[in-house]
Amino acid sequence: MQPIAVAVIHGAGIQREDFAEILIENLQDRLERAMKDKGIDYTGKEFIFQPIYWGEVFNQREKDLWKAVQKGGRLDFALLRKFVVEFLGDAIAYQPTSDQFQNYENVHRIYFEALTELSENAGAKAPLIVIGHSLGTVITSNFFYDLQKKVDRMSYIEEWTKNASPLEKGETLAKFISLGSPLALWSLRYTSFDKPLKVPSPDFFHHYPDGNGGWWNIYDRDDILAYPLKTVSNAYGNAIQEDQEINTGNLLTSWNPVSHFQYVKDKQVLSNLTKQLIELFHSINNNKSD
Repeated sequence: MQPIAVAVIHGAGIQREDFAEILIENLQDRLERAMKDKGIDYTGKEFIFQPIYWGEVFNQREKDLWKAVQKGGRLDFALLRKFVVEFLGDAIAYQPTSDQFQNYENVHRIYFEALTELSENAGAKAPLIVIGHSLGTVITSNFFYDLQKKVDRMSYIEEWTKNASPLEKGETLAKFISLGSPLALWSLRYTSFDKPLKVPSPDFFHHYPDGNGGWWNIYDRDDILAYPLKTVSNAYGNAIQEDQEINTGNLLTSWNPVSHFQYVKDKQVLSNLTKQLIELFHSINNNKSD
């Protein structure tokens, strides 16, 4: 049996290190039920989960900034302002600068180290699915795009991947599920937004000729930070299998911007993720449990 490697990356804002625990627990329960329904004994080793906690790069600095800007007196709309500091602060701080890559490289280093751990636990050639939320989808797009570049690659990418496993190199990336993604806004940085991340990786089928994969983008129309991607450009229209609109949250949150934080708790999202995981597992293991 070949396990599936599952990376879970969080979005913008102050995050806790255990951010992925509830999602992983819910998925494990659903996976166990779904596999048993197919007559397959579920051991918990079929899917190896790895959180990618990059918030540590910015959390303390954003807390310090929030204290600093309040020293001159009370600011109106404090809760909204605090959200702006955390979300836009992450997005702005993450971007490469004229002094090389700084935070961009620091965040990607955490990503790469997480893939190293996944490679050790799931196997050097384990098929990889990434579940990303919010700014984590932008980071994922940039990180794997940089890995897939063959010309003018960053020197640190060359250094990291020199003796790396196929999984660490991004070669086994099979699926990407983007939740509440603001990636469409990043199209404004370019005159031509026509070079999307390739999912599956161009090398994926060399490792798994019968595997399946793709990029699914899930968004809530009430989520002001999330947008469809297939319509942004022809290239993204071809790169993404589906823009799936859902209604996340409950009576208090499903109709307003707070829906941005409800994806990982939503039953429809969890069902979709479970389906994608099981389909990948069966395509790799030829519908066998051993």
